[in-house]
Formats: sequence, structure tokens, C-alpha cells
Amino acid sequence: MSKKILIVEDEKNIVDILSFNLGREGYDTLEAYDGEMGLRLALEENPDLILLDLMLPKMDGFDVCKAVRAKNRSTPIIMLTAREEESDKVFGLELGADDYITKPFSMRELMARIKVNIRRTEMLTEQPSAPAQSQGTRLERGRILIDEALLMAFKDGKALDLTQREYELLKYLASSPEKVYSREALMEHVWNYDGYVGDVRAVDVAVRRLREKVEDDPANPSFILTRRGMGYLFRVEQE
Repeated sequence: MSKKILIVEDEKNIVDILSFNLGREGYDTLEAYDGEMGLRLALEENPDLILLDLMLPKMDGFDVCKAVRAKNRSTPIIMLTAREEESDKVFGLELGADDYITKPFSMRELMARIKVNIRRTEMLTEQPSAPAQSQGTRLERGRILIDEALLMAFKDGKALDLTQREYELLKYLASSPEKVYSREALMEHVWNYDGYVGDVRAVDVAVRRLREKVEDDPANPSFILTRRGMGYLFRVEQE
């Protein structure tokens, strides 16, 4: 069955390009040209992924994202933005977006991000608990297990409902326990921003959201620790 992608974008030429390319990849598409219609379709049609522009008539992308998450919908959301301000991207992540891509973007890159997000959602649905056997690399870190073949992480044998970015961040930190990574290094290796210089608050947002899903007590983390003035590290907590 074809996966369904909702495009919420007010520029018809961009919608047409996205619809055409997504159709070639075998996806079905829904289109909305303003935020109100986008929210209605997101809640009524239950798409497999949402491509969400920030600057929209009637209701902007931030409010659409917030409203979708307020309904406890975990549909992957990739924000499309022409803005360069890092604060806009951080705000979108704080509201629950899974990723963002800045216009003009490479269609190949966008398709890759779509596939990864949809695949991870499928894996979470199909694998409610840690598999007894799995092909591929598994990082076993005490109570945390990361299965790279399934693109999933588990805590005490139960699957963690992580976004793609949260999964990549956890995997990268856990790959070298006790090693401190600066925010700039994480932007380079997890966000793939080579030689990144700029606002690194996106890292803090991602860490905070990851802690809410991984830690027993997010206010007193035991897995993902902060080294003030230096960065973050992963510590193995034994059962």
C-alpha cells in the first residue's frame, strides 16, 4: 500500500514539483495551500508524513505543528523553510517537528529524509519490543540497546519512540561512552553540518527532548549528562 504524504505549502509551483517527484517515488500525496486546511487534512487523513511550510496563510506552520502534536499525533513532520534564522528552526523543533530543510533544497536529500522518517515509524509499529535476533550492529549499553539494523533504540527491552534526529543523537553519544562531545561537534556529526559555526541551541533542544524519552527522571539525567562549558556525554547505567 502506498504511503501518503501531506504537503502543506502555499506556493503552487513548489507543491507541483513535490507532488510530481513524490509520485515518481511511489507516494500518494495530499495538498493544502493554507495552514487551516493543512491541519484539517493532517487530523482527518492521518498521513504517513507531513511536509510543512512555515510561512502559510490563515495559520502558520508553527501553529499547525503545535496543534498536531497537541492531538498526540506522532506523524513525522519535516518543516520546509526559506528562513535562515536558526531561532526559527529551533522553535520548530521545540514544537515537535522531526526535521527541517531549507529552501532551495535538493530533491534527493528531501527524499532521503522522507524515507528514513517513514521507515523508522514503520519499525516502531512492527517492533514493540527488543528483537530476540537481529542482523546488523547492536550497541548494548547497560539498560540501553541500539539496533542499527532496525534504526531503533530500546530501554529495559522496550522500544523508545524516538524521532530520527533523537535516534541519531543517542546512537552517536552511546557509540563512545564517557566521551564529551561539544555542541559544535554534534551539529557536524549528527546534523551533518560540516564545519558548523553558529547557533547551537538545536542541540540543547534535541537533548532535552531525548532525555524526556530516555531518562527515568529527565530533571536528574543518568544516561545523557552535561559537562558545563564543554558539551554532552553518554554514561552507561547498569541494571
